[in-house]
Amino acid sequence: MKIGIIYDRVNKIGGAERVLEILHEIWPDAPLYTSICDLEKAPWAKKFQVKTSFLQWFKFLPHEILPNLMPAAFSGFNFNEYDVVLSVSSAEAKYIKVSSENIHINYCLTPTRYLWSGYFDYLKTPGFGAFDKIAKMFLLIFAPLMRMKDFEVAQKIDKFIAISEEVKLRIWKYYRRKSTVVYPPVSFEEKRGIREIGERGEIRKKAEKYFLIVSRLVPYKQIDMAIRVFNDLDKSLIIVGTGVNEARLKKKAKDNIIFKGQVSDNELSKLYNECVALIYPGIEDFGLTSLEAQAFYKPVICNKRGGTKETLIIGKTGEVFKDKEELKKIVLDFKKEKYRKIDFDENLKRFNKERFKNKLINIVDV
Repeated sequence: MKIGIIYDRVNKIGGAERVLEILHEIWPDAPLYTSICDLEKAPWAKKFQVKTSFLQWFKFLPHEILPNLMPAAFSGFNFNEYDVVLSVSSAEAKYIKVSSENIHINYCLTPTRYLWSGYFDYLKTPGFGAFDKIAKMFLLIFAPLMRMKDFEVAQKIDKFIAISEEVKLRIWKYYRRKSTVVYPPVSFEEKRGIREIGERGEIRKKAEKYFLIVSRLVPYKQIDMAIRVFNDLDKSLIIVGTGVNEARLKKKAKDNIIFKGQVSDNELSKLYNECVALIYPGIEDFGLTSLEAQAFYKPVICNKRGGTKETLIIGKTGEVFKDKEELKKIVLDFKKEKYRKIDFDENLKRFNKERFKNKLINIVDV
């Protein structure tokens, strides 16, 4: 069986990119098709044979206008030589055209975010310059037509795989399509190998004085809610990540909140190892960093809306909140002693890499 893999754009590293690396382990000969590729920002992609669209010639363009060109970029690829094409997408990668001889399977990170669940967040996201204003005006005018096209494209996909029950609900809500849930994997042994551990996996005890956020700093992540809570409580919070909201969030934060920006895997492992708990304020599609924290035996405090709650055993590996006041109460009364390593280990079995591989192979091997 000959397989092609498609992804929206190769210019960052995050949860979806880790999934792509595991797809490469399953199908090492499968090329990766994408709209644009920047190997400096996405060194993980060097192991793939990457095939880019015509947009590669214009990758210098401001990212705000790219969504308007993406459908044309993906519809220009030819997949006639493949038995199966597997698109991994939260946007336009599913716009590919396949023949009746191909099977198109979409591993859906979420239905096109800027058209559906993230539409209003996209419109209020701070941008840069005239291109951003033009892109948002374009979206305001053409969103109804773009949604119709997105819905039409979704009807042509042979199979949907959702990354969470939350995304499964969205696929039905926006596309009226059924889907199968296959949770993304986390390579826990690799994560635990990075941190400072003893031979039997026992964490070397260190002072645990701060809570931690690991996130892109964009509006829908709701980092500002956590900042307001920690401003009120005067407890220590470290925030890892960058994004368009960074400058605004820094202005709001008091001295007890430290912004680390982008950090190395080793430094992130150290931060996980030494924190009290991970805070997850936003309404997520899934939440891979929640599982990374749990791999370090650290509880997660997350928004009860969205997919992150699916990564927890509530009360055993983490807690959920519905608003700022509930988050504040949980942080104020938090007792890390109640969480047991055995519960984390049991929970993480659900997100084992080999389980992910087997489930995906069974679906794709049609």
